Amino acid sequence: MTQMKYAEVEERILGGTTARRGDVVITRGEGSWVFDEQGKKYLDLGSAQGVAMLGHCHPRVVEAISRQAETLTLCPNYLYNDTRAEFSQALVNVLPRHLPHLFLANSGAEAVDGALKFARLFTTRPAFVATTKGFHGRTIGALSVTWEPKYRDGFLPLLETTHVQFNDAAALDRAITDRTAAVILEVVQGESGVNVGTPDFLQSAQRLCRERGALLIVDEIQTGFGRTGKWFAVEHSGIEPDLMCLAKGLGGGFPMGAFAYTKAIRDVLTQGAHGSTFGGSPIACAAGLAAIKVYQDEGLIKRSAVLGAHLRNTLRSALEDVAAVRDIRGLGLMIAVELRTKVAPVLKSLMLNHGVIALPAGPTVLRLLPPLVITEHEIDFGVQAIAKAIKDED
Repeated sequence: MTQMKYAEVEERILGGTTARRGDVVITRGEGSWVFDEQGKKYLDLGSAQGVAMLGHCHPRVVEAISRQAETLTLCPNYLYNDTRAEFSQALVNVLPRHLPHLFLANSGAEAVDGALKFARLFTTRPAFVATTKGFHGRTIGALSVTWEPKYRDGFLPLLETTHVQFNDAAALDRAITDRTAAVILEVVQGESGVNVGTPDFLQSAQRLCRERGALLIVDEIQTGFGRTGKWFAVEHSGIEPDLMCLAKGLGGGFPMGAFAYTKAIRDVLTQGAHGSTFGGSPIACAAGLAAIKVYQDEGLIKRSAVLGAHLRNTLRSALEDVAAVRDIRGLGLMIAVELRTKVAPVLKSLMLNHGVIALPAGPTVLRLLPPLVITEHEIDFGVQAIAKAIKDED
């Protein structure tokens, strides 16, 4: 097939449900780079929607998947499995100590749905509190606690959810009632602009949940595994959620999700309370186990904090006199450049004219989620391209 043919087939068969900018057909990836069918390379500062934390096709993850695929691809959860056990132990070892139990799923949205179910089961309450501009997925459960109306319209009624202003502890205080099963939030809101939660807000959420018998669910799908310069974003404020949702960086690029929970929640579960045919497959667990070892062996968590500071400082230096730039913010390698104009033309120019892929976060925010393996040289190349693209569109 030609490039136009690939695009035509995808639009005809898959179009209408997923956002597409089109223009290029990506066929290969290596490290921080992806390549189109003509061999042109692009610096992927979006990490394939924040998933390729170890870069594309990290050799240790590829080798682990290949080896497992030759050994055992599927094992139902009613039977034990060596790879699943090793991965589960490795994951628990890097999680906060108060979260010793896991459910293994296939995606972030599945992890959120499972966490919502467990919160209802534990509290016997029906409702949830979430935040404005929060994003948690597009299944019916995850969509219920997602804020953006354009995602929700057409699918009502959803689960009973009250949305409060992010970083407004007083509004949260008013919203949590004896009907609230859980509060769900992100420490850093990625989809809506890399909005960082204040310690006061996050700690207030934990305190109010404890006082009123609700659970606290933290969505670490985008922020987990070093993205913010810590293993998990909750470490910045010291909060201890009752449930934590994981995905993206969890499988080192292989599709995988999970949520972790406390012993108190484990004690109320009954057999069959939740399940997944494909969740925790040996291949996914092999990828996840390899990924955790890479994070540890290559020191990528601390490296994220160091490189993130370098990226923010370099961006500020390159863009300090550009009137179109309103703000630069973030934690670790999760960074936003907020513009005074629409970001879509900048993103298109950045990709087609400068060979750099970045993400939007709302209509005016350019979001950067580089692989944790990115080099300073690649960061500097990306910043120069971003500066040129913004100045060209200014």
